Amino acid sequence: MKVVEIRGYQLGFSPTPPIGNARTFIRRRDFLLLQVITDSGLSGWGEVFASPHAAGALIQARLAPLVLGESPLHYGRLWDRMMAGIGYDRRGVAMMAISAIDMALHDIAARAQQTSVAAMLGGRLRDQVFAYASGPFIAEGGDPYGHYLRETDAYLKRGFRAIKPRAGFDPRADGVMANGLRRHVGPEIGLMVDINQGYTARAAIESARRMQDAELLWIEEPVLPEDIAGTAAVAAAVPTAISGGEALGSLAAFRDFLAAGTFSILQPDLTVCGGYSGFQRVAALAAAWDLPVMPHVFGTIVNQRAALQMAALLPARRGGGPAPYPYMEIDATPNPLLTVAGEMPVGNDGMMAVPDAPGTGLDLDPERLSPWLTATWRCAP
Repeated sequence: MKVVEIRGYQLGFSPTPPIGNARTFIRRRDFLLLQVITDSGLSGWGEVFASPHAAGALIQARLAPLVLGESPLHYGRLWDRMMAGIGYDRRGVAMMAISAIDMALHDIAARAQQTSVAAMLGGRLRDQVFAYASGPFIAEGGDPYGHYLRETDAYLKRGFRAIKPRAGFDPRADGVMANGLRRHVGPEIGLMVDINQGYTARAAIESARRMQDAELLWIEEPVLPEDIAGTAAVAAAVPTAISGGEALGSLAAFRDFLAAGTFSILQPDLTVCGGYSGFQRVAALAAAWDLPVMPHVFGTIVNQRAALQMAALLPARRGGGPAPYPYMEIDATPNPLLTVAGEMPVGNDGMMAVPDAPGTGLDLDPERLSPWLTATWRCAP
């Protein structure tokens, strides 16, 4: 079995209303879905969510020739080959491009063995993963958090037992919001916040102190991802766990953050850190610090299905919430690319089932992508 073609699908849509966080209002969401096709008829899917257009160009120009004609069963060797060929860019677009290919190769390899990715990588540790709603998001206008109670109630009705709203408007408003949410949902619901890199270290510390009565499980990305010293300062100043890692692409980047005493929870993204191959290396590094790891997921159904397989492989760690880690992040916004091949429901207990079908369990007909398609391309020998 050999790879005979790589197809790229550039997709996008404009969320209504715009998705607000501490840094920006997202008015356009663009993705690259990658389909790797073999001469046996099997194919697998990968994704880039952070820099889809640049990653697509790099795949076409540099990475596709390294993979075409090769066996997808040799995903480890191909990962090393791609890593050796990317030059200086070991933390950015090149890693995202490699991530998408690696995800697709694992999907194919598992399908070829008629097993799931988790089973192929050693066997899953759980059949279900505790899921949390990623939302609500900051609204435009004079009341950025005014809709949070209403949206939180909707998430709870969907079965979620943990909620991660966006914070970072200002420290005082953060405190009112988080503490009000805690009073609203009670003590049994997991609550955490994501600041989306929006604060200076001093503002993040002030915000964390004002939110302390909310008993947050974690505060995510309080400062810019490159700011190791700032993250370490926040972590040292507040008792709440600090999480992050979605923007880190290389193992060396995670090493540097851990050595500086920053994160208590790691959240690598399969589409950023090198796919399954890169994620497993980050998880091994986290084990050396005895830290919990859970996937960051905020894209399409491709990464969601892949992240479920990865989450099934991660050892349990108790973080004080309603269930042991890892948790599974679920984009709670209206995102049609999460339901394009069927919705993954959350049970009343907050759990999401891990598919046991071959690969990631995703059977995606490319024709279904047409409403959001902006461009296509293909690479072949």
